[in-house]
Amino acid sequence: MPDGHIDATEVRRALLDPDAGAEPYVLRGVHVRGALALDGAEIGRLVRFEGCRFDGPLTLEGASTLAFAVTDCELPGGFIAPTAQMGGRLDLRGSTIGGGPRGAVNLIHTHIAGGLRLDRAQLSSSQGVALNAGGLAMRGGVFCEEGFVAYGQVLVPGAELPGGLWMRGARIEVPDPEEIAFNGDNLTASTVRLSGGFRANGRIRLRGARVDDLLTFKDAELLGHGSALMCIGARADALDLRFARPPASYVNLRNAHFGRFQDDLRTWPPAIGLDGTTYDWLEPTTAYRREDVTNRLAWLRLSDEYTPLPYEQLAANYRALGHDDQARRVLLQRQRRRREEQPLLGRAWGMLLDATVGYGYRPWLAGIWLALLIALGSLVFDAHTPVPNKPGEGPPFNPVAYTVDLLVPVGGLGQSGAWHWHEAGVQGLAYGLVAVGWLLTTAVVAGVTRALSRN
Repeated sequence: MPDGHIDATEVRRALLDPDAGAEPYVLRGVHVRGALALDGAEIGRLVRFEGCRFDGPLTLEGASTLAFAVTDCELPGGFIAPTAQMGGRLDLRGSTIGGGPRGAVNLIHTHIAGGLRLDRAQLSSSQGVALNAGGLAMRGGVFCEEGFVAYGQVLVPGAELPGGLWMRGARIEVPDPEEIAFNGDNLTASTVRLSGGFRANGRIRLRGARVDDLLTFKDAELLGHGSALMCIGARADALDLRFARPPASYVNLRNAHFGRFQDDLRTWPPAIGLDGTTYDWLEPTTAYRREDVTNRLAWLRLSDEYTPLPYEQLAANYRALGHDDQARRVLLQRQRRRREEQPLLGRAWGMLLDATVGYGYRPWLAGIWLALLIALGSLVFDAHTPVPNKPGEGPPFNPVAYTVDLLVPVGGLGQSGAWHWHEAGVQGLAYGLVAVGWLLTTAVVAGVTRALSRN
């Protein structure tokens, strides 16, 4: 190795030397000239490159190896190992890795028996893909921490990560904020931690992801445009959306399910998709229940369109906690939001239901209206003299009973059929009370029936 240089062909020959046995191969501080091609090779020894520089790519496509380490090295041509079988850990810590069309690090459908370490690594690609690991199958975890930076997309769709994906403090940079910075569609993992200062200036996708434990974005910065975070159909035991600051754009959680849901109203996104989203427990925004339900109703208003399911899910959450009054308030707001989407006639009828019985969730309003109208009618009718329909017959006139008789269309106290008025104004009031009585009764029946049938 004159002047610290060695040809890649010589490295390959030494690695595959059958006489070397199981002795580890270690190379430190050396400039490797040319491309190191180990595609399809069967390497039965531990391999470790430390502080080396490679002129060309290091390729292991379809290869079979034990533990393989390329730490604190420079690989401008990339680390390409799709479909490789690694019987131990793959360690790329501290390395600066570039690449072309196949990405800086290519691990498509690679099987790794240990963990994948990318801590302190810097990945970049002229074609925009820093890490391409779709279908990666691990037994350990994937660690991209301690200053990990990807200048290009990180792609792990369909990956199997029983040891979890750890990207605390990691940074992903893409040229366009509308591009996907991280794609984890349909991955399965014990935990996914894009947190602790994680930063992505493109979109994050986790469609259909399955996370056994925690999916967290705590103290993360999501700067992608169009849809900063997409978790359609995702499943996680716990979700933490306590961002470092509000995401730059829409967060889509449609049809997802989370056992626990945590967020922070100070970092809510500008818009959120919650249609079909379910959760077993929702962290309160404050210790005060009335303030919390006010906040959560504002949260639902962040949805781009009205759908009833987010309201029903929130109401179910309050009922599960024993807060039935908060649940009724949410369901009342659901009806008011729905009314905004209806035509003029529907809005008018909705306003009547709201004012009279609160869509059935505030039936006591009908009692207030009834008491006010009884008081009004009683005062007016007591100040005027009625005319008997049949002189000498019927009960004596009672202004309170007469008003009740007009307002309540069912049954009767015998007053409305026994008396009438000569004064047109008083007679008009009587007709008006009859009409209002029918409207009030219809509203009460409709509102209460709707409340009972929808809950």
